[in-house]
Amino acid sequence: MTEVVRDVTETRRDAGRGPAGPGRGGDGGRPMVMLAVATLGFAVNFWAWALLSPLAPRFLEELALTSFQQSLLVAVPVVVGSLGRIPVGALTDRFGGRVMFPVLSLITIVPVLYLGLAGQSALSSLLVGGFFLGIGGTVFAVGIPYVNGWFPPERRGLALGIFGAGMGGTAISALTTVQLADAGGAATPFLLTAALLAVYAVVAWFVLREAPGRTAPAGSLAKRLAATARLGVTWQMAALYAVVFGGYVAFSVYLPTYLKAEYGLSQADAAARMGGFVVLAVLMRPLGGWLSDRVGAVTVMIGSLSLTAAGAVLQSFAPALMPLGTIAFLSMAAALGAGTGATFALVGQLAPANKVGAVTGVVGAAGGLGGFVPPLVMGALWGSLGSYRIGLLLLAIVAASAGLFTATVVRREVATRQDT
Repeated sequence: MTEVVRDVTETRRDAGRGPAGPGRGGDGGRPMVMLAVATLGFAVNFWAWALLSPLAPRFLEELALTSFQQSLLVAVPVVVGSLGRIPVGALTDRFGGRVMFPVLSLITIVPVLYLGLAGQSALSSLLVGGFFLGIGGTVFAVGIPYVNGWFPPERRGLALGIFGAGMGGTAISALTTVQLADAGGAATPFLLTAALLAVYAVVAWFVLREAPGRTAPAGSLAKRLAATARLGVTWQMAALYAVVFGGYVAFSVYLPTYLKAEYGLSQADAAARMGGFVVLAVLMRPLGGWLSDRVGAVTVMIGSLSLTAAGAVLQSFAPALMPLGTIAFLSMAAALGAGTGATFALVGQLAPANKVGAVTGVVGAAGGLGGFVPPLVMGALWGSLGSYRIGLLLLAIVAASAGLFTATVVRREVATRQDT
């Protein structure tokens, strides 16, 4: 912890000396202020993005949904928030985070209010609201290039890991949504989140600034996306992020349903345990970035994927929650959180500076899509077999394969970049 504090202090000191450049433009503590405001925006928008998941068991009962319909309900915001990151990342390269953060926050208010005031009466209205709620999930593709521009390469792992802790907005949603709905009515969590989004949009507009030396890329959006698609790093990081962040998203949206079905937990207990899973993953993300700066992102990623595979195998046997089931889930939470931090440490090392936003958009989309598929698979497996074992074993196989890919292809790519 002492070293982490020292790293942050050194980053602040570095930001105030030397020639103009990322994090070195004579701005004193401004990089840390920009990081804090960006992280806050990530958390608030992710809070909004995850509002439907904690309420899914309630909708299952009130609207007489099937298991697949419930899975679809929680998956729709994920897939929209994922695919939307591709154009949003490219737009961030063009217009910058100072514009994109408040704009996306204001747009997200619309579906949040719709769901809170009029959209909970039928599956169709929930799906429509969930579709547009996915916009909140695209904010990730704004923050990565924005933070990347404010910090020098040797400090980006920690900085991006701290920003990534904003995904804890999903934990806030898990821990508060059901309680707020019970205490103040079904609209309460949505109205509160809409108000916070509005306040954040105002703060972001007046506080955020672009990094010194930032230049908008030339060319049309289509040409820039095509150029991004030709980069090997884009697809390498997309594959890894689909596993680590996809696994995190899948558990964060489906874990209440899994725990209720597999262990018979109450809705509130299942949501609280999901919150614990998310909190640990969030705390591990900056640690994963910091470790990537110290021992190498490849090493961190291999360890993350290996632990994920082991936890998935253990949980496939549906052991008692105390202690083995809890150990399995917390191990996977820690591993997936560290892996998400390591992924964007690798992006910062390997992606061209003027394409970080576009690369982040594709990588972020892959991560979200990685979280879209598992809930549908798990719902289908439970509906047809009454068991989740096959789904968890599939996760173990995918994680182990991604670890092998990291140890070979990605390691060679990093070594080649360091030699040039």
